[in-house]
Amino acid sequence: MIPRRNGGMDRCGRMAEPLRTGTRRHLLALAFLVIGACGRAPDVTAPAAADCVAASEPVFIEGGDFIMGDDGAYPEEGPARKVAVSSFWIDPAEVTVDRFAAFVAATGYATIAERPDGPAPGGAVFQPASDAVAGGINWWRYVPGANWRRPQGPDMPAAAPNEPVTQIAFDDALAFAEWAGGRLPTEAEWEFAARAGAPHRAGSYDPPQAANTWQGFFPVQNTAEDGFEGVAPAGCFAPNGFGLYDMIGNVWEWTADWYAPQRPDETRDPKGPSQQASYDPANPGVASRVIKGGSYLCAKNYCMRYRPAARHAQDTGLGTNHIGFRLAYDRAPD
Repeated sequence: MIPRRNGGMDRCGRMAEPLRTGTRRHLLALAFLVIGACGRAPDVTAPAAADCVAASEPVFIEGGDFIMGDDGAYPEEGPARKVAVSSFWIDPAEVTVDRFAAFVAATGYATIAERPDGPAPGGAVFQPASDAVAGGINWWRYVPGANWRRPQGPDMPAAAPNEPVTQIAFDDALAFAEWAGGRLPTEAEWEFAARAGAPHRAGSYDPPQAANTWQGFFPVQNTAEDGFEGVAPAGCFAPNGFGLYDMIGNVWEWTADWYAPQRPDETRDPKGPSQQASYDPANPGVASRVIKGGSYLCAKNYCMRYRPAARHAQDTGLGTNHIGFRLAYDRAPD
């Protein structure tokens, strides 16, 4: 579930406290994301956090053709069609807290969540009520002071240095990318990398390689059988066939594309629509970007969007504690 701009919450709940107008708009967008975030979780062996190590050098992805999208799951994923992607490089893991901290130390950058005059000086935090059920209330709350340093709020523990950075709005990710000499991947690049050469399986709800997800009955019981109740450090789960970690599960990831229904006429390095053409049926009138990959809130009993073909619209101006990003590059980084 993800908050959206038109105020309040969707059928699954409402906000627990009054919000400024801009924040209300963002939070309803978040309400729909968890609804669309989840699916069947694979059986995994719980890793030890101390053993979580991800490679750091960007991985070269040789371009090629693949079947993008899916016709058998959610309508917005189709039509499935053959797409060609040029070669590129991509980070093997999501940008971590310590890597983002180096950027902030070097530039003095303040994220949108940290700006008192910003649209949302704080962030959306997943906090289900103890008696919540799927379709219940109060799954998300706007928390003043929640930001990338303490993504669950100022009174909660700090994020671990090796965790993916969260509470990052889209412009925050762009600022980091410019500093780091990279960019956000397009939706097509991201999906090509996540599939890692695996054959297209129409209508399959099983992720080819997943990181941490929700075990138990979402949203009231998380048994953490995979070793993590929330965000996991980078590198805790096996990489996919291209050597990329956590493409599926852990945290959703920003892509560069504006969100709109799939465009089957774009078959060579598609880059999505213009901002003016962006359209999210669940949040009309608000231009949104595509996020991919699902998160640790995905469960066996709820939704099926932690697959390479899955896509979701996300309002760009609000951070959450389950959305991060990784970088792509047009050439080998120095």
